[in-house]
Amino acid sequence: MTEPTLVIQDLTYRYRGTKENAIEAIDLALERGEFLVLMGPTGAGKSTLATCINGLIPHFHKGKLEGNVIVCGKNTREHTVAQMAEDVGLVFQDFEAQLFSTNVELEVAFGPENFAVPREEIGQRIIENLAYVGLSDFRNRPPSTLSGGQKQKLAVASVLALQPKVLVMDEPTTDLDPISKMGIFEITNRLRQRSDLTLLVVEHETEEVLQANRIALLKDGRLVKVGPAHEILRDVDLIESLGLMPLGITRFFKDMSPEASTAAVDLPLLPVEAETAYRNNGWQVCPQTYGALVAKEAEAEQTFRAKDPLICCRDLEFSYPNGVKALDGISLDIYPGDIVAIVGQNGSGKTTLAKHFNGLLLPTSGTVMVNGKTTKEQGIFRLGQSVGYVFQNPDHQIFSETVYDEVSFGPRLRGLPADQIEARVAETLKAVGLEGAEEEDPFSMTKSARQRVAVAAVLAVQPDVLILDEPTTGLDYREQRSMMDMVRRLNENGSTIIFITHHMWVVAEYARKVFVVKDGRLFLEGTTREVFSHEQELLEASLRPPHFIQFTNLLGYTMLRPAELAACTKGGGA
Repeated sequence: MTEPTLVIQDLTYRYRGTKENAIEAIDLALERGEFLVLMGPTGAGKSTLATCINGLIPHFHKGKLEGNVIVCGKNTREHTVAQMAEDVGLVFQDFEAQLFSTNVELEVAFGPENFAVPREEIGQRIIENLAYVGLSDFRNRPPSTLSGGQKQKLAVASVLALQPKVLVMDEPTTDLDPISKMGIFEITNRLRQRSDLTLLVVEHETEEVLQANRIALLKDGRLVKVGPAHEILRDVDLIESLGLMPLGITRFFKDMSPEASTAAVDLPLLPVEAETAYRNNGWQVCPQTYGALVAKEAEAEQTFRAKDPLICCRDLEFSYPNGVKALDGISLDIYPGDIVAIVGQNGSGKTTLAKHFNGLLLPTSGTVMVNGKTTKEQGIFRLGQSVGYVFQNPDHQIFSETVYDEVSFGPRLRGLPADQIEARVAETLKAVGLEGAEEEDPFSMTKSARQRVAVAAVLAVQPDVLILDEPTTGLDYREQRSMMDMVRRLNENGSTIIFITHHMWVVAEYARKVFVVKDGRLFLEGTTREVFSHEQELLEASLRPPHFIQFTNLLGYTMLRPAELAACTKGGGA
């Protein structure tokens, strides 16, 4: 029997200046050619473990290390990061941070050049690896001009050019649209066919890890369970207990068949097998119950349309100074009290569109009206009173030393008296679940908490509309749920919500209306159920519904969440 390619022995690590271990007593071995996914909530120690494998810990990040990491017979304690790079490739979570060359070809060549690979072989590696990730036609493009998905593929190609024996990818699909995510995992699946390459991928989206050999679950720095992917994913209770998102399909079948908790092996994982299992159980969707769902949504749509639009776009076009046309003839209406998702692939124009709603950008042609007046005549300061914008990265808008100062800034800028400012701060911090945090330093808080501070700072101005650009990026499932539940409460209390997201389950759970943007045009619009019923059109826009919705579409009905299908199911044991 051959020796494992990667061996982790009783590994414990504590960062310098901290009291708690980031990872503790980790024992794990990966065979040559194996594909293992590491999953866990925020703060579980996933990235720490990943950086131990190529020697960044202990050689770059200082702290206390106990135990050993041995890759291809090399102990990371005894070999430099450069020496480990001959065997271990690491694609960072912030993949853009590792791209720095002036064009794609030079980016791929950089690593082999530093290892004195002969010129002819470097040229061959450039050709092979750009072809492998589908970037052959981009070899002379600057990396800065690539989409998010293309940049991620370039980061993978540049690491593969070193011909590592172990490839570690830390959350490689963060910030990517669904089809770009699929593209990265298609590459991953092709890589796993190579018997010479061992894969370790850090991921938190359960649908993306179905092709792994094994899953290792991590919590509070310790391994909770390691096992075959299909077994781990069928353990709904365990997945949920760790704050991870269970597969919608397995969640539905477990809820419908309580005995499945002891026979999890029978729970389907994929849409086609779920359809078969549903029909084999003798279950059917009750058309009357489903019809009532659809009728209720149609009635709500009529109610919204009876009002005047709060935001109205007509023939909106926008071109950037470099001549790139980002928006092309968009016309849409958003009504008071609605909760709307704007979706589309990376670079489709979603954020550009949203920035027109509060005057951050002004139309090249066409009009955008807010509360009956054009954004051009209102100006950004006045619009900021009625349309609040929360950026994707809260650190781009937070600047104060305390939470109180941050949240009170807008009201102070608008000249409110001290007692009103104090009342607004208290009210908005309560709304976002940060009561008592007034004196905390925002920059010492978690990403989720900083996101809430940014939302509170915008809410304190009491805008009519709240726009959130990728509000769940960088958060684990539990944090995503908490953030979006807060957003839903704000909507129920009267705020009009517009959010941009790549997470299709967030759209399914929280949006009432969806606008799909493709190549700067409004490609598809409707209620969430209507939009997700158009799978082929969504695919053309580089989007796809969650597996659970794909399964229900196979049944001939579009259900947005397991509870809906359960309520509509009759027959069999239901």
